Amino acid sequence: MGNIPDVKMGLVAVSRDCFPIALSERRRAAAVAACAQIGVDVCEVKKTVENEADMRAAVAEAREKGCNALTVFLGNFGPETPETLIAKYFHGPCLYVAAAEGDGDLIDGRGDAYCGLLNCSYNLGMRKLRAFIPESPVGSAEEIAQRIRDFVPAARAAIGLRGLKIISFGPRPQDFFACNAPIKGLYELGVEIEENSELDLLVSFREHAGDPRIADVMADMAQEMGEGKYYPDLNERLAQYELTLLDWAESHKGARSYVAFANKCWPAFPGSFGFVPCYVNSRLSSRGMPVSCEVDIYGALSEYIGACVTQDAVTLLDINNTVPPALYEKEIAGKTPYALTDTFMGFHCGNTPSRKMCEGRAIKYQVIQHRVLEPEGSEPDISRGTIEGDIAASDITFYRLQCDSEGALRAYVAEGEVLPVPTGSFGGIGVFAIKEMGRFYRHVLIEKRYPHHGAVAFAHCGKALFDLFRYLGVPDIAYNRPAGLPYPTENPFG
Repeated sequence: MGNIPDVKMGLVAVSRDCFPIALSERRRAAAVAACAQIGVDVCEVKKTVENEADMRAAVAEAREKGCNALTVFLGNFGPETPETLIAKYFHGPCLYVAAAEGDGDLIDGRGDAYCGLLNCSYNLGMRKLRAFIPESPVGSAEEIAQRIRDFVPAARAAIGLRGLKIISFGPRPQDFFACNAPIKGLYELGVEIEENSELDLLVSFREHAGDPRIADVMADMAQEMGEGKYYPDLNERLAQYELTLLDWAESHKGARSYVAFANKCWPAFPGSFGFVPCYVNSRLSSRGMPVSCEVDIYGALSEYIGACVTQDAVTLLDINNTVPPALYEKEIAGKTPYALTDTFMGFHCGNTPSRKMCEGRAIKYQVIQHRVLEPEGSEPDISRGTIEGDIAASDITFYRLQCDSEGALRAYVAEGEVLPVPTGSFGGIGVFAIKEMGRFYRHVLIEKRYPHHGAVAFAHCGKALFDLFRYLGVPDIAYNRPAGLPYPTENPFG
C-alpha cells in the first residue's frame, strides 16, 4: 500500500526526582524487550525525563531518531509538568501508559505510577493537550507492549490525517445533498482540501491523450481483470483517466504528503469523458488513495482512515436495500446467527477493489446510467466502466467520520461480515450482516442524520477506529448496541 505513512514509535520514560531514576529506566528497557518479543518495533529514547530541560532533550532525541509517534512511559510516579509537555512539543500522536508494580520490592522498588497517571491525565486536560490513554493503561512490560501494538494503527491514521489533502472535482449531484457537509471539520482534524470544477478535470484528461504511459496501464488493467472480463476498446480511456488523477495528485498535493479524492461521477461525467470512472476509482483505492463517489468528501476521509488503520484496500458503499425475505430464508436463516433485520445489502455502481470481490467480477456498464443517458435498446457505451460482481465473504467494519450540518464532528463504528450469499443483483454488491443492524439503522444512522454512504474496511478494526476517534476528540462515537442496551431515543415500552 502506498500513500499512507509508516509509524516509527519511540518510547520515552519519565521519572519523578524523588523516585529512583533507575527504576524507570529498568522498566523502560523491559518494555522495549517485551515489544521485540511480539514484533513491535520501538525506538528506545535514552534520555529519561525528570524536568523540562530533559523533556526538550528527549523530544529532540526522538525526532533525531526519526520517530513520528511516541509512547510516554511512567516508570514511576512521573513529573507532571514535563511529562505532559512532551505531548505539546513532540508534534505527533502520543500514547501515555504506566508501570504496574511487581518487578521488585515495595520499598525502593515501588514506583506509584498508578497514582501518577491520574495527575498526568489531569495536567493533560488542563493544558488541553491531545494524547491517548488506553482502556488499561497500567501494566507489566508485556501488557505495555500490547498497548503500544494496539495504538499503532490509530497512530498511523492520525499521522496520515495531518499530512492529508482531499482533492474534489465538481459539486455534489442534484438530490444528493446528503453528501454535503461543512468542511470546517476537516480543518479541525488538520486535513487540507482543494475543490475544483469538473471542467478542470476534463481539461487535464484531454491533455493526457496519447500519454506514452497509457499502454503500460492498459496492460496492467488487462492482467488484473483477466481476458473476457473487460472491454478492450475502453481500456485506453480508463488508463488515460487513471494517469490524469495520479498526475493531479502528485502536482497538487503541495505541502502535504498524502492524497484522497472526492469526485463527481454522474450525470455529466459519462457524456463528457466517454465512460464511468468506477473501475479507476477501485484501482486507486486498492493502492491507498481512495476516490469517493458523488463528491463525498467525508466519505473519502473515512476511506483514507480505514486504509491507514488496516493497511489494506477499503471501499465506500451505499447502505442500500433490505434483503428479501425469500433470499434470507433460503441462504441465511438457520445457517448464521443473524435475524433478517441484522442484514442489508451494501452497494455501489462498481468502485470496490477487485481483490475484495468474488471471482466472477468483471468490467460492466452502469445499469441506471444506461437507462438515463443512452437511447433505449442501445448497446452500452458511455455507461461502461464499472467493476461489478458480488463482494467476497469477509469480516468487515462499517464506519464513518462525518461533520454534521451544524459543524460538529461525529462518527459511528460497527463490526460485522459480508455473507457468502449470491445477491442476484447488479453493481458491486454484497449481503452484509451486523448484529442489531435494524436498531442501529434507526437510532444512529437515521437519528443522527448520517448520509447513505458508509466506509467499509475488510477486517474487524473497530477497536482501532474507536481509539482513533477518541484521540481526535470526536465527541459522539456511536456503535451498534447489543440487545438489552437501549439507545437514548429508543422507546423503552417497545
